[in-house]
Amino acid sequence: MARKKKKAKNFFRVIYKDPVEDKIVTLRAESIQDSNLGPTFIRVSEFIFDENNIVVDPSQENLKKHFEGVESIHLSIYSIVCIEEMGADNSGLQFEQDRSNLIVLPGKDSTTT
Repeated sequence: MARKKKKAKNFFRVIYKDPVEDKIVTLRAESIQDSNLGPTFIRVSEFIFDENNIVVDPSQENLKKHFEGVESIHLSIYSIVCIEEMGADNSGLQFEQDRSNLIVLPGKDSTTT
């Protein structure tokens, strides 16, 4: 009997600057959504930590302890360095309240006088 190959699930790698410890943190999560804290925040939840590696990564262990019991975090968009979607079926981030619809007004070209 042939085994079905389990479909790889997409996840996000969020790199942000921790304002408390003033260092860059890389966190993996399955879910990124709009935050109810306001338009300049995102909600990151369903954290992913490596649990079946033979070699123990101290930074991953510290993150695992730090986020133990935490359901989600709300990050300011100003502290986020990068968000990468990882996996085979990248469909991009989809927000309920898309804040990317900007209107660019025509302005005076600074190169001409």
